Amino acid sequence: AIVAYVEALPGGRAAMAERPRIDLDLPRLRQLPEGTFGREAARFLDARGLDPADLPRRVADDGPAWVRAHLYESHDLWHVVTGFDTDVAGELGLQAFYLAQFPARLAAAILAIGALNTFLYAFDDRGPRMDAIARGWQLGKDAQPFLAVRWADLWAVPLSEVRTRLGITAPVTVTRLAA
Repeated sequence: AIVAYVEALPGGRAAMAERPRIDLDLPRLRQLPEGTFGREAARFLDARGLDPADLPRRVADDGPAWVRAHLYESHDLWHVVTGFDTDVAGELGLQAFYLAQFPARLAAAILAIGALNTFLYAFDDRGPRMDAIARGWQLGKDAQPFLAVRWADLWAVPLSEVRTRLGITAPVTVTRLAA
């Protein structure tokens, strides 16, 4: 079902045929001009101590495997474009964005588990988490489809322009409330 969904997107058939991979070459991305998508992606990863070289390279030898690999490789880029952080609220917000963008059963399961975790262990954090989920859902519905985006073609484009092109006119800024 996901392959048919991607193929129906603008540029989706070409993406499924070519199966472009993402190379997050941090040293190269760090050299891009300030404010570009690539430079901001490197800054995001660096600030959180994330190194794409630590991630295993997934096999992408057919349509479903490429979609899984593409989502795996582009996950942090979706964070950069949407503005969601990597805390629990941000991850739940991004999962809501995924679910609004495509038929993502795993995203629905993660959201359900996140709701249960909130109820059992982090009830005081319910406001930021629920705000992020609601915002992610709305952003995902309003944005252009991200699944067929050729992220590597956007490295040198200003992040603000990437967001505009993709329909993210008000990126997320999650503010934490004092306990």
